Amino acid sequence: MKRHSFSIVVGLLIAAIILITTGFVPGRRSILSIAAQFKSNNSPPALNDNKMTNDTAKTYDLVVTRSFNASLASIWKTWSDPELVMKWWGPVGFTSPSCKMDFREGGVSLVCMRAPREYGGQDLYNTWTYKKIVPLQRIEFVLNFSDKDSNKLDPAKMGIPPGVPIDVPHVIVFKALDENKTEITVTEYGYTTDQAHNMSKVGLEQCLDKMAAIFTKN
Repeated sequence: MKRHSFSIVVGLLIAAIILITTGFVPGRRSILSIAAQFKSNNSPPALNDNKMTNDTAKTYDLVVTRSFNASLASIWKTWSDPELVMKWWGPVGFTSPSCKMDFREGGVSLVCMRAPREYGGQDLYNTWTYKKIVPLQRIEFVLNFSDKDSNKLDPAKMGIPPGVPIDVPHVIVFKALDENKTEITVTEYGYTTDQAHNMSKVGLEQCLDKMAAIFTKN
């Protein structure tokens, strides 16, 4: 594959995951329509200035709260059980063919997202490095782009659109609403553009839709 074509594919994948990316609100268009916008742009993707800090650049933190018709223990497992993670990781049209979990403070999980065949079918890897785990209450981890061996990659050098930092801290807070209903709040920190924030938001929403579907099918 030519270098420019590879850059386009990476851009499509990143559009899918900007930590789990796709579409815009309202209407939540699928990743395929958003990917088409990236593909139609013939110029190389702009590089992200990852040297900016919170002292010199405004950040757009993402917060999404969702309730599920499932027990607290069941929802907790969707973040700690690799078989369940693979069922919801990635937006509409994407799959997760592998997930290696090391779910403990200091551990590093490796999750894979695969693009649809019409967009090359490439695999994109992310690591989750756990900073704090309070059972059934809270998970804190840092998301990074990586290769298949968990080596961290610089998003700017991958052709990722501006606004995505090298390290994306995540905090997941769990709350039991009743015996079979659970609420979670997901916060992602450090985006430096509206575009990165908005694309990440819809991608996260679609991932949570897939998570909810795990329980509606049972």
